[in-house]
Order: sequence, then C-alpha cells, then structure tokens
Amino acid sequence: MSLIARRTLVSSACALAFAALWGTAAVAAEPIKIGLVTALSGQSALSGEAISRGLQLAIDEVNAKGGLLGGRQLELVRRDDEANPAKGVVAARELIYKEKVAVLFGGLDTPVSMAIVPLANQEKVPFMGPWAAGTPITKNGANPNYVFRVSAVDETVDRAMLQYAQKTFKSAKPGMILVNNPWGESNEKGLKAALAEKGIAPAGVEKFEASDLDMVPQLTRLKAAGADSLFLVANVGPSAQVVKSLDRMGWKVPVVSHWGPAGGRFTELAGPNAKDVHFVQTYSFFGKQSPVGERVIKSLVAKYPAIKGPGDITPAVGVANAYDGMHLAALAIAQAGSTDGDAVRQGFYKIASYDGLIKSYKTPFTAANHDALGVDDYVWAQFVDNRILPVGLSTN
Repeated sequence: MSLIARRTLVSSACALAFAALWGTAAVAAEPIKIGLVTALSGQSALSGEAISRGLQLAIDEVNAKGGLLGGRQLELVRRDDEANPAKGVVAARELIYKEKVAVLFGGLDTPVSMAIVPLANQEKVPFMGPWAAGTPITKNGANPNYVFRVSAVDETVDRAMLQYAQKTFKSAKPGMILVNNPWGESNEKGLKAALAEKGIAPAGVEKFEASDLDMVPQLTRLKAAGADSLFLVANVGPSAQVVKSLDRMGWKVPVVSHWGPAGGRFTELAGPNAKDVHFVQTYSFFGKQSPVGERVIKSLVAKYPAIKGPGDITPAVGVANAYDGMHLAALAIAQAGSTDGDAVRQGFYKIASYDGLIKSYKTPFTAANHDALGVDDYVWAQFVDNRILPVGLSTN
C-alpha cells in the first residue's frame, strides 16, 4: 500500500471515529422535551401562564442539577389550545408526533383534557394534569392508564364543597348552578353523590352555557325552591356572569365554588361582589411557607420582573400544581432510565417520596390511584383587594 493510500485510510478512520463520537455526544446531549397544551390566550390565559411558570421553574431546577439520563436537559414546548377541545387534540398530536415529547402536560379545561386522554393512552405517552379536575380524566377506564394528575379532583372537591357549605354557612338546602359541559356533568354527579351520603336533597340543579350572559331565570328558580347556598361550577367568564346575575336580582346568597373563578380576570369581570365567592384551591403563597415555598417565591421573583411578592403569583394553583407535577415527572423519567412511555408510566409508581411545594408526597401514584392530591390538600380562598387569599387571611 502506498504512503498516500495509508494516509488516506488513517484519515478516513479518524473521521469515522470522530463522527461516531460526535454522534454519541449529540444523542447524550439531546434534550428531553416536555409538552404543554393549555389556554395561552383568552380569559384563562393567566392560568396558562401560571402553569408555564411552574413547569419552567421546576425544569430550571432539574437542569441546574445536571438534567436527567446522563446529562440531558429538559426543554418545555408549549401550544395554545384556546380552551377548545378540537384545537387541544391538534396541539397534542403535534407535540406527540412531531416534537416527540416524553411527558405531555395539559391543561386547564376538562373538555380539552378529556379529548386528549384517548390519544395519550393510545400513543402510550404519559399525560400529566396540573389543573383540569374532571373525575374521568384519570379514572378513564384505560388499562394501562397513562394519565396522571397533581390537581383537584371533582368527586373529592364536591364532598369538600358540601362540608364547607354546611360548616361555614350552615347550609341545609344547597342548589347547583353548573356549566353545561363535561366538567359540569362531572360535578353534578359528584355533588349529588355527596349530598346523598348526607341524606340531603338539593334545592335544584340548573345549567347554563359557557357563552350565556344572563343566568337570572335559572337563579330565580333556585331561589323559589328555597336554596340557602349555591354550588357554582364554571370557569372565569361564566362564573362572573353568575355573580352579576345575582347582583341584578339583589339576592345575597352564599356561593361555594369550584376553583374556576381563580383562573383569570374574575374580579374585573364580576365586579365588587366577586369577593363574596368562596372557592377551593390547592395552594396559597400567602402565610407561613415551607422551605420549598420560600425557595419558589424567591426564584419566581428573580426570574419574572412582574412578580414582586406572593400577590403577584396568581393563580397560585397553576404554579404550584405544575411545579410539583414536573418534579414528579422528572422522578418518573429517572426511575424509568429512559423516555420510553411505558417505562415512564411505571416510573411514576416507583416514586417513594418527594418533598414538594404543596406537600411531602409518599407513594403519590399507584396502579389504582393516579391522583396525587386528596381532600386534606385543599385550601378555601376568596378575592380580597384583587388577590386570592385563604378565607379569613388579611392582606395586611
């Protein structure tokens, strides 16, 4: 072999070796994509942004500690579902097929999440819910089930709503005013079951469309039936219309709500009586915080110039649920040792404990239970000076 031929052979071998090494490094450095489908525009955009911030904060913490699976960094990829189930499915498909996300987060609305659930189970992509509370989201009948949640759960919230109405307002004959969609249906079922357990018959059940601007006819029927409190289930806009309809009637009745009013510009849309609505939350940044809570507040203030303190972290549940959900998803990926969907699903079951923001989790997920939060993890809140505070806590 000539000298030139030998040199060519050596050069080619070196080039191949370099290419192989570079390829290995590229694979090792390839980010692990985390998808988010949520409302990033419209009346609930504030909530979508809160979820985004909670996810990003947790991702920053994981990445600062070296990432996952041998140094791979996490990367958040977002899509706006505009609170529309069809658009949510299109967004989820893009994140699953094109972006190849390891875990999909979403979203705000139960109808959107319910539309995505079959796709997640079919494609074997873990789907983590940081907001939507519809009971069938996680209890969807699939086996294996790829849907997990760090959020409120309707059937549990419904029991808590009844307990709160009885304890706080001495309610004996509550009425229901519910949005006419799968979320309203989920809560109608749960509230009726909670009332039946106590031997109580509701004063009545009234429905409205999310686009309705006047609920006076429905509320008038509930008043005539003797309702001494109202269970409200709707997102920001419709909840505000219920409050304004009560104002027009001059009916001062206690309103115990699911957490829909917390999702956006409720006080602006509902007016001064927005403060009279008591609603459930999973976390508050007001009051004494755990070390994790103090760290999260400090990080949010440092990262987002508009956040000066707890009052600017709103809605708190979006940040808190997403933050804990992301850390739990990271632990599941670490347990799996890969981004394979089924391995990550099983990785969730292998999490023994995690000291989170909302609480210290002990075996948060099992094959029989895909919801990490329970009734003891809820906080009751109201708007005070345009801030969401635990009931009875002053801004001073």
